[in-house]
Amino acid sequence: MLDRDLAELYGVETRAINQAVKRNIERFPSSFMLQLNELEFNNWKSQIVMSNEDKMGLRRLPYAFTEQGVTSHYKYRRLY
Repeated sequence: MLDRDLAELYGVETRAINQAVKRNIERFPSSFMLQLNELEFNNWKSQIVMSNEDKMGLRRLPYAFTEQGVTSHYKYRRLY
């Protein structure tokens, strides 16, 4: 799940998700999340055919969270 999707699920801004991760990095090991590289990001953008709004305006490469990462966010959602 991408950081923007997780933010939408919890009703917060994407930057709040990313700030929570940076402030509590010990709770989000690399097995729980990764940051898309440029190739992965471009492949993801090319998959979106419905709306440019979904892929435009991103300034940073998004984070992707595993099931464990999403669960960690749920447990620590008060950090937002």
